[in-house]
Amino acid sequence: MQQGKSVNSSTKLSQLILILSVLLIWFSLIAQFCISIPASLNQGRSIAGTLVMILSFFTIQVNLLAGLAMGALLLKPSTLAFFTRGYVIAGIALYITIVCLVSNTVLLGLVHLTGLALVADKLMHLINPILFVAYWLFFIPKEKLKWTQTLNWLWYPFFYFLYTIIRGTVNHWYPYPFINADKLGYSQVIVNSLFILGAFLILGLLFVAISRSMTAKSNYSK
Repeated sequence: MQQGKSVNSSTKLSQLILILSVLLIWFSLIAQFCISIPASLNQGRSIAGTLVMILSFFTIQVNLLAGLAMGALLLKPSTLAFFTRGYVIAGIALYITIVCLVSNTVLLGLVHLTGLALVADKLMHLINPILFVAYWLFFIPKEKLKWTQTLNWLWYPFFYFLYTIIRGTVNHWYPYPFINADKLGYSQVIVNSLFILGAFLILGLLFVAISRSMTAKSNYSK
């Protein structure tokens, strides 16, 4: 009886965190778009240029992925089944962890925000990552991931850096100061990019180790 109550409580907690995450992720994204679109249009950008600019931020992209994954887990639509796969959720957990770490170290204090902009920023860079990683850690069934999965997870940030540098070369706009080739030069930007890719690799190995360890414990307890 006690075990049944424990399982039921765990299910309710997981649903609560899932619903809360979906609401906060999509609220923060909608709020950021509502703030950024008028500001960008006032700077002379077109609607298309504005949307491309907003979507060029790694934070926005990863929070969108997190929102799709959490929404798929909550609503279970067949069209989003890809986002419910274990290695996909683990990869998004890795990406949003990097978002949290970089934003709260390298980028901390560079921009002064207030009001809704501050709320959206804290949600996307701190609260959303914590909730997503906690949900993955405690409520997503773990797979015995291959160590080479860490290399597969590197493709997305690699192509993001490549796209950002090429786009910045053309229009001289960069979403983050550590990849601003106009100010730092391409050599320094490449070094910075490789350093961050190294962080992706190290954390990816940690995430695989956690997944494999929890899978082993789960199999042992059966």
